Amino acid sequence: MPGRSPGRFDGKQALVLGVANRRSIAWAIARRLADEGAQLAFTYQGERIEKGVRELAETVDTKLVTGCDVRSDEDVARVFAETADAFGGGLDVLVHSVAYAAAEDLEGRFTDTPRDRFWLAVDVSAYSLVACARAAEPLMESRGGGSIVTMTYLGGVRAVPHYNVMGVAKATLDMSMRYLAWDLGQKSIRVNAISAGPVRTLAARSIAGFTTMEEMFEQRSPLHRHIDSDDVGGAAAYLLSDDAENVTGTTLYVDSGYHAMGM
Repeated sequence: MPGRSPGRFDGKQALVLGVANRRSIAWAIARRLADEGAQLAFTYQGERIEKGVRELAETVDTKLVTGCDVRSDEDVARVFAETADAFGGGLDVLVHSVAYAAAEDLEGRFTDTPRDRFWLAVDVSAYSLVACARAAEPLMESRGGGSIVTMTYLGGVRAVPHYNVMGVAKATLDMSMRYLAWDLGQKSIRVNAISAGPVRTLAARSIAGFTTMEEMFEQRSPLHRHIDSDDVGGAAAYLLSDDAENVTGTTLYVDSGYHAMGM
């Protein structure tokens, strides 16, 4: 972009998983990376949202838009092969903003979660980070290192009514992030997580009592204010940039301080 001052991501190549629409946290992160100079690649989940993701991708410097079923090792391998082709064999940044649990499991009792849907939530929401990090490793190693950020939530640390099996999946994600940070650190690949407060996304609307969560958040967080996706985008840009070159295995809370409170 003519006249633009150099950004932290000039010359960097980033793959973003999890954009669903313009309100997605993943899209806020992608826009921030693009604003600071990154070239982007995107995945989408399913034909239903493909058109919207492609339209968003056209507004930034995008090299690839492709579908990805994170439950399929073959599909993950294909996506990272396409990413390597699009980016000349390398990758600097991976944004993992992928999670899923059946809507009925976010309404009733956690106790009643059936076995198959329990593993579905853990597979999509947590193991997908492991699979994607493994696929990204050689691409990032070829660039001398890289940075990965995933999205978690306080419901993986404390019991949040109605978050249910997704909280268990986020707890699994949190520890996966730390073990990946240890494994990949020797190759200068950093792995971190952001724990955001309630943000009005497509996924958030499926959580029963979300409006109540927002009200409690505003009342009890030290800053007494809501956050939005752009707040998360700024935090992610820091963690993904060289400004955080010695930060790994860390969860950064972007929640107006809510996580620090006892009630």
